[in-house]
Amino acid sequence: MRKNGCVPIGMTEMDYVAFGDGVKKLVVIPGLSDGLATVKGKAVLLAPPYKKFFRDYTVYMFSRKNKMPEGYSLEDMAEDQVSVMRALGIEKTCILGVSQGGMISQKIAIRHPEAVEKLILGVTAPYANDVVRKAVSGWMDMVQKGDHVALMLDTAEKMYSKSYLEKNRKWFPLLAKLTKPKSYDRFLKNAQAILGFDAREELSKITCPTLILAGEDDNTVGNEAPMQLHNGIAGSRLHVYPGLGHGAYEEAGDFYDRVLEFCSSGED
Repeated sequence: MRKNGCVPIGMTEMDYVAFGDGVKKLVVIPGLSDGLATVKGKAVLLAPPYKKFFRDYTVYMFSRKNKMPEGYSLEDMAEDQVSVMRALGIEKTCILGVSQGGMISQKIAIRHPEAVEKLILGVTAPYANDVVRKAVSGWMDMVQKGDHVALMLDTAEKMYSKSYLEKNRKWFPLLAKLTKPKSYDRFLKNAQAILGFDAREELSKITCPTLILAGEDDNTVGNEAPMQLHNGIAGSRLHVYPGLGHGAYEEAGDFYDRVLEFCSSGED
């Protein structure tokens, strides 16, 4: 099954894609890239990393809602996400949050523990630390100058390993020209929400089984972030990928295998 859908929320909608035929569910919340391009209509393109889930799981990947007000916070995003999940009949589920999506996922687990069966936090942080602020503020400056190529190049440099960059760097300018959005309003609102994020004092409220996946050289959220999450969330598991950074979810061959094993662990 591949599905492109949307759910009404307030005066707007939230787009999602779904794939797989299983009874169990996995909700995926993507990162800041959602501010440039939503998941709308991309079920076939986004499904491949999750192919091992398809027999037992239905995977739902959500964008932020289409119209975001000024001052839209990560707490607001978490509340809207839970509302839409309930509208789709997703009452309790495994949640995979990547980067900014991991920040939203933390807030969901803190505010709505009844909605989270297991939590997977990928390449994310418990607050907008100095590394996060420098990266995100820099991208906001590039966007405000209309320099999309610089934005894409800097994002890639902060995400990928040296070997990946050496292999693919020549293609980045072309990809940048093909991915420029009509407006950066959505990106800027998402980015501003990151700068206001801090869950450090509430991490102890996350009581569901939690897996933290990170790269050892993350130039987007910093290398201390995964350990801070691990120390703050009792009983959490941590795996750090040697030689990888913020793009570990793309570069690590076993990233989604680990997610599947964690979601399925403890089952008969």
